[in-house]
Amino acid sequence: MRILHIGKFFPPVPGGMERYLGDLVHAQQSAGDAPAVLCHADAQAGTRDPTWLMRCPVWFSLLFAPISPAFPLWLARAIRRHEPEVLHMHLPNPSAFAALALPSARRLPWIVHWHADVETGRFPWSMRLVYPFYQLFERAMLERAEAIVVTSTAYLEASRPLQPWRQKTKVLPLGVDPDRLPEVRAEGTGGCWRGDGMRVLTIGRLTYYKGFDTLIRAAADVPGIELAIVGEGEERPRLERLLDGLGRPAHIRLLGQADDAACQRLLASCDVFCLPSRERTEAFGIVLMEAMRYGKPIVASRLAGSGITWVARENDNAVLVPPDDAPALAAALDRLRQDADLCARLGASGRQRFLAEFDIAASARRLRRLYARIDPEQDRPVAETIRRDRLLVVIPALNEAASIADVVQRVLALGDIDVLVVDDGSSDETARLAAAAGAVVRQAPLRQGAWGAMQTGIRHAMREGYSGVVTMDADGQHEPAELARLLQAAEAGADVVIGACPARGSFMRRQAWRYFRFLTGFAFEDLTSGFRFYNAKACYLLAREEATLLDYQDIGVLLLLHRAGLHVQEVPVAMNPRQFGASRIFYSWWSVARYMAETTLLCLARWNMKPRKI
Repeated sequence: MRILHIGKFFPPVPGGMERYLGDLVHAQQSAGDAPAVLCHADAQAGTRDPTWLMRCPVWFSLLFAPISPAFPLWLARAIRRHEPEVLHMHLPNPSAFAALALPSARRLPWIVHWHADVETGRFPWSMRLVYPFYQLFERAMLERAEAIVVTSTAYLEASRPLQPWRQKTKVLPLGVDPDRLPEVRAEGTGGCWRGDGMRVLTIGRLTYYKGFDTLIRAAADVPGIELAIVGEGEERPRLERLLDGLGRPAHIRLLGQADDAACQRLLASCDVFCLPSRERTEAFGIVLMEAMRYGKPIVASRLAGSGITWVARENDNAVLVPPDDAPALAAALDRLRQDADLCARLGASGRQRFLAEFDIAASARRLRRLYARIDPEQDRPVAETIRRDRLLVVIPALNEAASIADVVQRVLALGDIDVLVVDDGSSDETARLAAAAGAVVRQAPLRQGAWGAMQTGIRHAMREGYSGVVTMDADGQHEPAELARLLQAAEAGADVVIGACPARGSFMRRQAWRYFRFLTGFAFEDLTSGFRFYNAKACYLLAREEATLLDYQDIGVLLLLHRAGLHVQEVPVAMNPRQFGASRIFYSWWSVARYMAETTLLCLARWNMKPRKI
């Protein structure tokens, strides 16, 4: 299979995401696949790259993110060159958002590999200001993805951004290539350490969430140990000042950046590996698996909502301590210093778990199966014909007391049709009048919006065994007598029928329809009509959790239906002028602007998607 990975950086650039991606590509190549990588260039990367690796130039960095305006052009070039069958996006990475606006990328299925949430709590105000805009594109990526990969169940449970998409999220642990971590002979580790005390090692970028300041304070209070910190980053000046304040203890060293060979010698010769991270940005801890490969006991933070506690299991291969607790961390290090048997047991258990669970080949196999079943849905049984005696008309209503009784009575007069009114938090007599007119009424405990109320009705229809649903407005615009036109088109084979009346639209609304026809490629004249028929197959799709994410009942619903390969037909109908109230969507310029922005982003997220079965 041809796979195009979109990553932030690639080895030899250091980092957990980078090491995992490098190992994964090697494993996929060994398995016979054809992976390619598009990432950002870096001064550490060198100049001799294979043809499957493309590094896009970076202009500058902003809030820890590489900014590369040319990335969309490089992505288009990578797709032309490698002709991938799937795009595998590794997030967080703002440059990956370029795929949302690139037609060649939108035509491909996407896998989003969620390595970490963007945590803004400890960032400066600028990050908290920017993140809501970043989140718009983040959500569009998640919505567009065929599947989302997260590295541990603990991280999924605690990740707020992933909650709306849990139904398409898969937990696949990371892995490490054991061939990248060769055995190191004792004679090859000379010069790594200075004294005879317990050797404590930590490796990582010197950044705030790693908690290295806590580790330094803890190590300063433990006699008989030597601490080596490998890495560079923006926190180095602060750590240097901390060491100055502690009197520059000789047993604590900042070693700076080290190459792979040096890190392997340090890992092989240390006695304990420590990862004192204080934030969920540390989502998994690739370096923990590397330490386990060399049979080292681990001291790590008991970090809620992170995969650290799954990799480093307490009393199995690790001792866990509360984050940011220097005394507890010091006590854990001192305990291991005094108990060689405990160190040996934890290290041996970690080595066994590494061999059994964390080989990168297993991670590649799991992903290969996910690529192969990127659309796991199967066809569901659907009624052969439209039985009018099992048809349900769903009417969402909000403060429609002036019109609801007349609408319900006129629908019921057609015979053999049931009516469900979903009262969406009305403050008037809507519910009472609808019930008195003969409708079944469901009152929502919280206001859902027009689409949420319609979806409530669709789910009711599925529970009760209806073979089809017609949605109508409660204000009297939709003419019940025209319902027969919708049913005729449905009986001729349409899964969904739109009752269209383009003449009802104002000049500005018609321009909006034209704009969205351009974005979506749809030929429908009346994109926003809520007068629609859905058969059982369409109802199954629209009752799912994925459809709950929509705010409006029009274009987003059509995009979902198109993606599922359903047959949607438009038929002309007559509609009545609005007699009472105002539109629930177009009631102010602000609401119009919000509708245009959200629907545009939704169109871009789903543009040119290949139909698939449900």
